[in-house]
Amino acid sequence: MSATHASDVETRFVDVSGIRYAMRRFGNRNGGLPLLCLQHFTGTLDNWDPAIVDALAEDREVILFENAGVGRSTGAVPATIAEMAAHAIRFMDALELPKVHILGFSLGGFLAQEIAIAVPDRVASIILSGSAPEGGKGAGMDRPELVAIYTDSAMPMNEKLKRLFFPDTPQGHAAAAAFINRLDARQSDRDLPPGPEVAGTQLQAMIAWANWQGDLRQKLAKINHPVLVTNGDNDAMIPTQNSIVLAEALPNATLILYPNAGHGALFQYAQTYVAHVREFLRGQ
Repeated sequence: MSATHASDVETRFVDVSGIRYAMRRFGNRNGGLPLLCLQHFTGTLDNWDPAIVDALAEDREVILFENAGVGRSTGAVPATIAEMAAHAIRFMDALELPKVHILGFSLGGFLAQEIAIAVPDRVASIILSGSAPEGGKGAGMDRPELVAIYTDSAMPMNEKLKRLFFPDTPQGHAAAAAFINRLDARQSDRDLPPGPEVAGTQLQAMIAWANWQGDLRQKLAKINHPVLVTNGDNDAMIPTQNSIVLAEALPNATLILYPNAGHGALFQYAQTYVAHVREFLRGQ
């Protein structure tokens, strides 16, 4: 068994076709198929909540992947969701991972869907948290009130996370503060913050994903894997209705909505979320 704490596991690198992907790989290697974790909009390796990934690493190996051009990964930031997914598949190939479970949060959930369709035999099951199908209403996260926060250079990143992920309630404020404290647990070998091109490029890719005019239900019908869909009941970033659509249109999905929570429901309800994910994965 390897290290099981995200706060102290070393950052490692994998070189593929001239691109160096940063990753953190830790947990119980005797616990069955690994869990590949795909990050949110502008998120880096340091944005994974230790309360979630450390607990899941007790059961199985957890692999935190950083896409091209983000943090300490090299290369250009991919301009489309399909390109982001292709990078993740190349990363899986480089690590010789024949099959994985995938946890995709927000933007990461977009990639998870693309990967499941592109290489279905390489995916055992999927967790989609705070995500949306292609063509999902509001999935581009380009509403003015959100863009104002993304582009506010004077606002600290921790403040942005609090405003975007948590409700403006006493309970939400307390959950946000606890979440930020957990992210700060890692003291050394911290990731680089996302460069200035990351937000713009990823946002345009998400807008294109949201504006897709195809048949989303026909597309989702191709994903026959077991899927756990989770979100808060009032997600202001990627509207909660998208999670409901995912659960209705995916052939083998379970939906959990957490009360009085938004996009960061998995962080606000970390202990409960971990219990739900563990139960789901143990059944696969």
